[in-house]
Amino acid sequence: MEVAAGAMGPVIRKLGELLVGEYNLEKRVKKGVKSLLTELEMMNAVLCKVGEVPSDQLEQSVRIWAGKVRDLSCDMEDVVDDFMVRVDEGSSNKPTSMRKRVNKFLKKTTKLFGKGKALHQICDAIEEARDLAKDLADLRKRYELDMCSTSNGATIDPRVLSLHKDVGELVGIDRTRDELIKTLVCEDRSSKEQLKTISIVGVGGLGKTTLTKAVFEKIKAQFDCAAFVPVGQNPDIRKIFKDLLYGLDREKFKDIHNTAKDEKLLMEEISEFLVDKRYLVVIDDIWEEGIWRFINCALCKNKLHSRVITTTRNVNVSKACISSSDDMIHKMKPLSDQDSQILFHRRIFQSEEKCPEDLQAVSREILKKCGGVPLAIITIASLLVSNQRIKNKEEWMHVHNSMGRGVTQGDNVKDMNKILSLSYYDLPPHLKPCLLYLSIFPEDFEIQRDWVIWRWLAEGFIQCDNKETRLFEIGESYFNELMNRSLIQPAKINQEGTVVTCSIHDMVLDLICSLSSEENFISILDNGNWHAPNLQRKFRRLSLHNINAKVQNRQFDSTSLSKVRTFAVFSPVTCDWLPSLSSFQFLRVLDLGNCGSHESSSGINLKYVRNLIHLRYLGLKGADVHELPVDICKLQLLQILDMRGTRINELPASIVQLSNLICLYVYADVKLPKGMENLTSLEVLQNVNLTLSPHIVKELSHLTEVRELILCCDSEDVDLINMDILIESLGNLQKLQILWIDFGGRLIDCMRESWVPPPHLHTFDSWSSQGSFLRLPKWINSTSLPHLSTLSIVVEELQGDDLQVIGMLPALRSLRLRASRVMGTLVVRADAFPFTRSCLIWGFLTSPCLFPPGAMPRVQLLEFEVSARSITSGEVDCGMGHLPSLEHVEVDLQCENSSDDEMKTAKAWLTRAAEAHPNRPTINIYFLRPETSDSTLY
Repeated sequence: MEVAAGAMGPVIRKLGELLVGEYNLEKRVKKGVKSLLTELEMMNAVLCKVGEVPSDQLEQSVRIWAGKVRDLSCDMEDVVDDFMVRVDEGSSNKPTSMRKRVNKFLKKTTKLFGKGKALHQICDAIEEARDLAKDLADLRKRYELDMCSTSNGATIDPRVLSLHKDVGELVGIDRTRDELIKTLVCEDRSSKEQLKTISIVGVGGLGKTTLTKAVFEKIKAQFDCAAFVPVGQNPDIRKIFKDLLYGLDREKFKDIHNTAKDEKLLMEEISEFLVDKRYLVVIDDIWEEGIWRFINCALCKNKLHSRVITTTRNVNVSKACISSSDDMIHKMKPLSDQDSQILFHRRIFQSEEKCPEDLQAVSREILKKCGGVPLAIITIASLLVSNQRIKNKEEWMHVHNSMGRGVTQGDNVKDMNKILSLSYYDLPPHLKPCLLYLSIFPEDFEIQRDWVIWRWLAEGFIQCDNKETRLFEIGESYFNELMNRSLIQPAKINQEGTVVTCSIHDMVLDLICSLSSEENFISILDNGNWHAPNLQRKFRRLSLHNINAKVQNRQFDSTSLSKVRTFAVFSPVTCDWLPSLSSFQFLRVLDLGNCGSHESSSGINLKYVRNLIHLRYLGLKGADVHELPVDICKLQLLQILDMRGTRINELPASIVQLSNLICLYVYADVKLPKGMENLTSLEVLQNVNLTLSPHIVKELSHLTEVRELILCCDSEDVDLINMDILIESLGNLQKLQILWIDFGGRLIDCMRESWVPPPHLHTFDSWSSQGSFLRLPKWINSTSLPHLSTLSIVVEELQGDDLQVIGMLPALRSLRLRASRVMGTLVVRADAFPFTRSCLIWGFLTSPCLFPPGAMPRVQLLEFEVSARSITSGEVDCGMGHLPSLEHVEVDLQCENSSDDEMKTAKAWLTRAAEAHPNRPTINIYFLRPETSDSTLY
């Protein structure tokens, strides 16, 4: 029933749309719709409150009632959707009145479903639903509840990112990290020492993975190769071996996941690769001894002082990982009272000293119930902050009382679920289905933010009455709110400080999988096992994980798929095993990425995808697909099409009739048809090759809703593009926020004088090896680009004040700059780069001393090129202490005209400068050969 309220919203909205005059419903039907709508609105008010109560605290009759209401709302929404789509089917893309479209539909009813069948169908469904609604209303009256409220969207609370920015800064971890590092990388390297293993064991939520990541990041540079591999509760040993190989050498094994090698061949390949290498391998979250034995057989037992770290919740597994007297088990302990308080207060108040006096007592009581478990502390702390506002004392007391006995040593998992469920039931109704939807992804899956937001949108979870607000932006606020509540965690954060991917803690995933299964929200087939309470029920959303050969012999019952709204595959399967697309009647999201083998000749047949008239999301990224159906235009509701990494090299002409398409992802080798200007709803258009599709140059001017655009052009055909027309087209895209261009030669420099950037541009990337701007464009200034946060640019000639001009961009967070030569002396003032976090400069000699004290106060990553001789001669000061936020430094050490001694001395001075910095930033120094442009780690 937690998602029942979320299911009610869309059907209520759609029933309201049916009542508008343009649909011209019969009086009897309209009366039935009004009556049903009233009943559903009353039910929805009750469901909102029911959804705030854990299911184990509700009477069985209430749970049954809520489940029936959920099924009623889903079935009714399917009927309304089908009616609306059939009415619109066959209509022209040209603007026409709804009445004309309905009349056209009525003339075609005989052809579509028999005379009058559409109206009779919806009439009968409404009558049946109204009768059921009245029965449910009688039951509802026995459980009268108050109305509920919803929350507004949010930006990500910066306190959340600060906790996850650097695992080394997490409270209570630094001492343990340093002790483990000392044990792993000891100076005693006797010839008898071989492989050494440390097994970290502890209950869920204590921070085993966090600690291990901190150790791994700190010492991995000392090894020839290193890999961090998650295992999880339902492991696929072949995937584990492939992940291990890819982690050890991403270039050599970049295609390893596309191979069909069995376990034996993969084990041999791992052993052969490691035989002459000193390696560091982390095997995270092992649940069974048998899995460890498989992995251990693959690891070469050389005498090069290699290291292995394992983590597990099971003491017996940790003992199995130990095979010699040099190996050890590290038992995780809860945080001390002091560290618990520091972590708790840092999450809420940003400082352990800022807790108000009236909250100190309840704060201590809450921490007692958290039992020193970091996951519990962070989760509860997030519950006490709403939209970056700290809740009052009464709300803190309510949370404390709701925690029950808290975390005990007796049943940690059950206690943690109790704490985590508090945060779940505190969610407003519109966020609950968004969170539960994340259970569709496999364990340890790194979830792309944009990917999941597009899925929410296609499912109808994101709604807005304001036509001026983009649904994707609302989805971003949903994502941010889940992040603020610590229900999802940032995995990758880009140089702007934006979360790009997220992950879900195992215990949170367990909770939402359990809730999702209870509510028949998502059903998962994982390694032959169904995660669904009742296989006789019709699936609503179906996800396939770890599908092996035995499982592939099973066939789906087509009747069980008729109500499926999402079908997603997260495991390579043979094309002939997939259920027929004709089995799906109401599918909204179809994701066949990772599906099929690229070694086959035919690939996945999408012939019947044209019949999925309710489809909003078609994900084919990396799938073995050769072509789209020529009549794809039948998918008039399609909003997102992702076909990156497929074998498709040309889009069918009818794709330009998809008037609702919002997002189109292609690769640069795909030819686009003429008529792209008809796709006026497009907001994202990625990887358009102007050489293959020259007509797009002019057609772009009509795509005025585009906010993200990636353009490229083959170097040999640059002169065939009319740059004046392209600039004119780009000038019409006033809502553009992200622009990536990969042009060559003269083409890119034409933008320098004549292009006027749109007012809300926040990313401009023209990084290309094919060409560059002759000089810095005049429109790069604080007036023209007030919102620009990422600038990646190549110029041939940099003027003396250009760097200061860039430094005054008020919103700049990330800079990548390459220049061939510098005219005059570069000048940077103390007020430059006030918010920049990442600064990468190539092609010309510089050093940290170029930026005076006061400049770049927030820079965390700095990369520059400097001459070894200029350092050793004292000409250049390599000190970094005036950059207070520095965390990592990359140095290209120019060796031209420098001796070996000068190179060694320069490296030593740079290393000492990093060590002398209060933050002790990590530093990589590369030996740069100008004549070959090669760069090697020194």
